[in-house]
Amino acid sequence: MSDRHVDAPLQPGDRAPNIVLDAITREGKIALEDYRGHSPILVGLFRGLHCPFCRRHIAAQAQLDGALRGKGIESLTVVNTPIDRARLYFRYHPLPNLLAASDPDRISHRAFGLPNIEFTENETEWPRKVAMDVVMSMNVDMPGELPRPMPRPAAAEYLNNKDGYEMTEADQRMAAAGTGQLFGQFLLDREGIVRWTFTEVPDGGQRMFGAPSPQELMSAASRVAS
Repeated sequence: MSDRHVDAPLQPGDRAPNIVLDAITREGKIALEDYRGHSPILVGLFRGLHCPFCRRHIAAQAQLDGALRGKGIESLTVVNTPIDRARLYFRYHPLPNLLAASDPDRISHRAFGLPNIEFTENETEWPRKVAMDVVMSMNVDMPGELPRPMPRPAAAEYLNNKDGYEMTEADQRMAAAGTGQLFGQFLLDREGIVRWTFTEVPDGGQRMFGAPSPQELMSAASRVAS
């Protein structure tokens, strides 16, 4: 797939690109083009598995797989993790029926218009640049997971320790290149047209580390399936 780049996240009514990626949970390639004319698909474009927030978002999407399939909608998880590392992770942390693909170069994220934020000393131009003092002021509140609202770096460290997640050299490379990568979920109809999205881009960063509720996502799925 050519490295297609758009300046802002795709919106409802836009045609999705044909991304082609290495499958993690089975052999071969996965291409969005294969679904066109056949079924709608929910595409989750996440950071690497080194990100504890995205590990939780991935698990949440996987938990809805059965309900989505009941409406005739497929689901694809894309992670910024090299395929060998990703396969090892999912071997020890299996998610039933998960269809996942590896995109360590974040080609699909650029194609869907998800920016990789540059962290700066004192300059903020959301969603392209953000100053570190702004980052440190963005507390993550995850009741039941965190003991209290915490700055993003401290929250990530706490959750990785809680999960017993040990960073490998591959994880460190992905984190260094894509620490600021924003994630998004895109629901495509059977013709490959975007019908619903959730991304971290809107609201000046207030959506960072958040996720749509299952009710919101399934409501959108019902509209696409009808």
